[in-house]
Amino acid sequence: MSASSYPELTQGISKQIANLRKDIPETMKGFSEMAKGACTANALDEKTKELIAMGIAIALRCDGCIGFHTKALIKLGTSRQEFEEMLAVTIYMGGGPSLMYAAQALDAWEQFDGPTS
Repeated sequence: MSASSYPELTQGISKQIANLRKDIPETMKGFSEMAKGACTANALDEKTKELIAMGIAIALRCDGCIGFHTKALIKLGTSRQEFEEMLAVTIYMGGGPSLMYAAQALDAWEQFDGPTS
């Protein structure tokens, strides 16, 4: 469906992020600390936070974010049903454009071999 290969996209972005870690280490350290602080389980578990991040990625139409958050959700044991229910809320909140990116997010899920149920 999508023109994007999410595994290839995330690999390419990861290479450039490695360069940024060398070239602007303080900025990248700050970003990593912010991500760690935001995503650490507390009142909300890590999976819930990743589902929120994915909804935002779809709403903002960020292909790289869709790829990385899909990988994280699969790693956290998210079921396809949980993933698709998050897509339903995203579509509801964002209308047609979110529907298009929800379809792309499902494409990313399948490209990363997410579970079928």
